[in-house]
Amino acid sequence: MARILIVDDSPTEMFKLSAMLEKNGYQVIKAENGADGVALARQEKPDAVLMDIVMPGLNGFQATRQLTKDSETSSIPVVIVTTKDQETDKVWGKRQGARDYLTKPIDESTLVSTLKAVLAG
Repeated sequence: MARILIVDDSPTEMFKLSAMLEKNGYQVIKAENGADGVALARQEKPDAVLMDIVMPGLNGFQATRQLTKDSETSSIPVVIVTTKDQETDKVWGKRQGARDYLTKPIDESTLVSTLKAVLAG
């Protein structure tokens, strides 16, 4: 069973994403901000990370960059999941090392198929 780290400061989004993942057989690890997300990823070594962008302190772009540039965590695929849907945000997210970029509200089948793709490499 794949372990997915969700990094999101919204309890509502955290609940929705967790419910979708658990329903599809994933184990969920949660962090409420970027700094905790980076620390948990280093500690837990999840199979993938779902990263929000707009969070207090370390934002999702910064956290993604830290994870993808660190040799300990660079093999963990990061998927950005955010309300920011501008093309410049998507380009910037990929430049930080994100494997994919999804915009909220997220569709369950899209989430699952994206995760399957990034987990397969």
